Amino acid sequence: MPNDLSPLSSGVSRRTVLAGTAGGLLLGFHVPGGSFAEKAFGITSDGQVNAFVSISPDNIVTVISPKTEMGQGTHTGVAVLIAEELNVDWQDVRVEHAPSLPEYRAEGFPGAPPSQVTGGSSSISRGFDAFRQAGATARDMLRQAAADAWGVAMDEVVADQGTLSHASGKSATYGDMAAAAAKLTPPESASVKDPSEWTLIGTSPQRLDTVSKTDGSAVYGIDIQVDDMLIGTVMQSPVFGGTLRGVDPAPALAVKGVSQVVPLDNAVVVLADSYWTALKGLERLEPDWDLGPNAAENDASIEAALDRGITEDNQVGVENGDADAALSSAVAVVEADYEVPYLSHSPMEPMNATVRAKDGSAEVWAPVQVQTRTQQVVAEALGLGLDDVMVYTPQLGGGFGRRLQPDFAAQAAHASKASGRPVKLVWSREEDTRHSYYRPRAKVRFRGGVDASGKPVAMDVTMAEDSAVAGFGRGNPALQARVGRFASGWLTGEAYGVPNARFSYHHPELLVPIGAWRSVQFSHNGFFGESMIDELAHVAGADPLAYRREHAANPRYVAALDKVAEMSGWGRELPKGHGLGVALVQSFGSIVAQVMEVSIDGKDIKAHNVWCAIDCGLAVHPKSVQSQMESSITYGLSAAYYGEINIEDGRVVQSNFDGYDMVRIAQAPNIEVEIINSGAAMGGAGEPGLPPIAAALTNAVYAASGDRIRKLPLIKSGYYFV
Repeated sequence: MPNDLSPLSSGVSRRTVLAGTAGGLLLGFHVPGGSFAEKAFGITSDGQVNAFVSISPDNIVTVISPKTEMGQGTHTGVAVLIAEELNVDWQDVRVEHAPSLPEYRAEGFPGAPPSQVTGGSSSISRGFDAFRQAGATARDMLRQAAADAWGVAMDEVVADQGTLSHASGKSATYGDMAAAAAKLTPPESASVKDPSEWTLIGTSPQRLDTVSKTDGSAVYGIDIQVDDMLIGTVMQSPVFGGTLRGVDPAPALAVKGVSQVVPLDNAVVVLADSYWTALKGLERLEPDWDLGPNAAENDASIEAALDRGITEDNQVGVENGDADAALSSAVAVVEADYEVPYLSHSPMEPMNATVRAKDGSAEVWAPVQVQTRTQQVVAEALGLGLDDVMVYTPQLGGGFGRRLQPDFAAQAAHASKASGRPVKLVWSREEDTRHSYYRPRAKVRFRGGVDASGKPVAMDVTMAEDSAVAGFGRGNPALQARVGRFASGWLTGEAYGVPNARFSYHHPELLVPIGAWRSVQFSHNGFFGESMIDELAHVAGADPLAYRREHAANPRYVAALDKVAEMSGWGRELPKGHGLGVALVQSFGSIVAQVMEVSIDGKDIKAHNVWCAIDCGLAVHPKSVQSQMESSITYGLSAAYYGEINIEDGRVVQSNFDGYDMVRIAQAPNIEVEIINSGAAMGGAGEPGLPPIAAALTNAVYAASGDRIRKLPLIKSGYYFV
């Protein structure tokens, strides 16, 4: 596969539904936006064609998908849906990522133009019907083309494994009939298979990206090569909001291979013949920074702002019943503050982008989740129109929400404009750690009450955080109006039938840039909410899993708890020093219950097992769902064990993995995953495995030691992981 990627479907006009392509069939269809995004953000879809499936004369089926593949298995999932209905050999299916053409912009925030974006764990769940219908439509058009050619009824033509056949002995490949099928009018609808007929959905054929990732042929953003390219790296103002006064380029230019120093508003870029050379040149520079008003900010000032936020008058986001009255009459009341720190995404592939600007247009190769937004920032940097910029999306070495912000692409565009040559800009790990869009630091004050029977009767939760949604929606009143409801996820008591609940919030605009971190607000709300219900179970004198089960407001919650109880052997006698913790969270349309087993010796914690049950309605590719649960659990444990970004003098203290640690193999628990195919509406899989794990861990610590952890990471409480 060449690294100089080219357009995948140039010439396809807006709202095209069907066209022939190189003697084959090209069918366009609409994939709606994410259901979670619709509810939380008000994302809408305009119904235009934004995905295509093509069948070429050589019988290769290619799906052109608007959704980014970043390791979550989306491309394999959509291929399964198409292949199931088309009845083709799995080896003949390919998926390509759509370029940033107008056809693929089908989602948008209220009051904003439509966009091409991937997030919210919704690519498969929302595309389930659309991709199957497209496969069925293409199948029936091929059958009709064969029927017309052979003078028989379409119902007599069998489509199987890429071959069309008739009882008379006539047969043809799909590729043979593709051009003829392209001349037909698509049917209004085509019948999709009954689940009893599925041969691929619910199985796990080899992922489409397995071979390329194994043999090294997969092309990531950092691998891109184009002719006459310079390679650059960047140093940004160490303080958030700071600007560059000036820089003497001479020390960098003295390094052999360095060709140019490019000053930006808040950064300096060094261009050279290799990344190493550019980095060596950058290290010699002594930029003169105007650090701005944030240079005095630190952890203490931020904590003070959050403390004010949970004590001052706040905006009520959700209110049911009378929480104050119920708390005053409760038999027992729990009051506690919980807190989580800033977190970095830290994907293994640092931020990078390649930009080639020439003759009033630009091409961009960037591992991003937001193609349209990337076009916008590059167009602004180069003084071009939006459609003068084409973005191609290679493989992503992890996203986790960080690549929803294409700031690095804008920097590459400025550097390409200044040099007059293509530029691949690669951030160092230090820049990636110190200039992210972080998971917000958040603090909640919780009061919860139970009645004489132990039933949870009241919850009053006040949160202070600089919300990711507030950040996305600044300047957008329609989106700002949704901040409170969005921030409240899993903190309103609804999951456990709490009749009197109030959720209030305060989102101060702090200096630290905030973005969507894997599972967004549920990443910390799962810890808050499932710790709170554990505390209520304790004051009620109840078993924490049985307590959740008794008060669960949804029978699917009960089924998930029953499954994870069975998996973990909940209630069995444990060795001395061992404890089991349970947590349950519904997010992105999926329900995940987890039990974790730990043992504690003094302050040494050993993580033994995590049992995970997920109800995502239906698992299209079960091994991908299992992998995402394992990935989310490990990612979440890294954060719960170690994760913390600190601020001193307006800048991030951590710089690399020596200060921002991850779970090592020896510290990782055994993970077992069971999938519940409940038949409910489909949910996501890329994020829902993360929200329960921190609470499952800390609840297990409490069960083993009696130490209730209310502030993450655990190393702050003196624990060491062995």
